Amino acid sequence: MVRLLSETQGEGKTAKKDIRSLVAIIPPPKSSMVKQLKPMERRVRLRYSGLVKHDELRIPKVISDELGIKDVVRVVVSGKKVMDLKAAIDDSLPPNEVLGNPEVMRSRGIADNSVVTIRGT
Repeated sequence: MVRLLSETQGEGKTAKKDIRSLVAIIPPPKSSMVKQLKPMERRVRLRYSGLVKHDELRIPKVISDELGIKDVVRVVVSGKKVMDLKAAIDDSLPPNEVLGNPEVMRSRGIADNSVVTIRGT
């Protein structure tokens, strides 16, 4: 009887070793994660500025790097109003703000201090 108990205990220990060796083979979660994709769009505040040219939008360097914007930026307001403008990258802007020409924005129906979505094209 004593011998049977020791044998079953021994089998349990070997089973634990087998499980531990199997777990050691499994890679950690970080190595199996897929590479993170860049965001495609970002919501920002659109402010009026008379210093901006008629057909351009000034965006911060942080956003242009994040979205991969180089030449053209698409501005979308509430999913209804869409316009493509030339991107002018400005280092001095805060990261959550873009500047647009007041005349163009008013003619398109976009108010000062509106929340817009910008996308790279």
